[in-house]
Amino acid sequence: MTGPVTMQSVAKAAGVSPMTVSNTFKYPERVQEETRRRVREVAAELGYIPNHAAGNLASGQSRVIGAVIPSIKNSSFYKYVRGMQDAAAEDGYELVLKLADTKRHETAAIRTFIGLRVAGLTLVGKEHEDQAVDLLRKTGVPVVETWVHGDPLDMAVGYSSAAATRAMVDHLVAVGCRRIGFVGYAGDVAGRYTERLPAFEQRMSEHGLAPDLCHLADEADGFGAGPKALEALCRMDMSIDALLCPTDIVAAGVLFECGRRGWKVPERLAVAGWGDYEIASEISPQLTTVQPNAYEMGRGAIEMVIARASGLEPEDSVRNTGFEVVARASTDNAGSDAA
Repeated sequence: MTGPVTMQSVAKAAGVSPMTVSNTFKYPERVQEETRRRVREVAAELGYIPNHAAGNLASGQSRVIGAVIPSIKNSSFYKYVRGMQDAAAEDGYELVLKLADTKRHETAAIRTFIGLRVAGLTLVGKEHEDQAVDLLRKTGVPVVETWVHGDPLDMAVGYSSAAATRAMVDHLVAVGCRRIGFVGYAGDVAGRYTERLPAFEQRMSEHGLAPDLCHLADEADGFGAGPKALEALCRMDMSIDALLCPTDIVAAGVLFECGRRGWKVPERLAVAGWGDYEIASEISPQLTTVQPNAYEMGRGAIEMVIARASGLEPEDSVRNTGFEVVARASTDNAGSDAA
């Protein structure tokens, strides 16, 4: 063992100054492309890894951004994380992820990141423990709440899930559905889903339809939540003709259950999901869903953090990335063969 390779070792081998090596990894735009390539090749050959912690202490500025996410199971979060990664890398920042599926775990993650003196934080949703909110406000770390829109702790980027819910109800009514069921989440997992149920009830009432077919599931993920939700709603009313699900995974579970029951989709039951996961366009019938522009959301969050960390103010402290109702076969011709 000869010990870790130093910046000075790389500089000597590449024929450049230690400052050039430092800039190659921290501020690559300051180094000519040919020199940058040579330094990286030498570093890779020698096994050199930059000491980011030392750089942060010397400069007083972190190049690390912390991101707290509740799950890595669905492709919406994959697109979201990819957007964050791409935006961070373009400005020479590192993105570090922590999973937190409860508010308590989120608070612990926030505490860890603040202890690491990150340049900023991104969070999912705007439902946090009081102690997390207090900690964020006292430390003043730049924080972006994502997948939400409006009234942020600091900054926010996302879309209105209430507006998306109303738009999906409008779509289901337009294709002929009248007894529309709603599936949401209960308990701590509800988080960013809280706006959807009131929006569903309001829009159904505005259409002159009963808003009483609602089921709150305990499971945050998994195909199994779909059959359970459908069974619960059928016990309320067997004439249910459409179902709005909280994710495409739950909606896919409903499709599987319809297949077991011999129900045609969408003739007997129209099914709508949320998230535009990869499965939505691959399952049969393809799922009608809400597409939340997750990649743009991730990029926007990092851009806002970097702006604030650089001493600038982002153009908008609240950025709306919008959404789209993507209509597919699971709701086409709904109600034409209702039983």
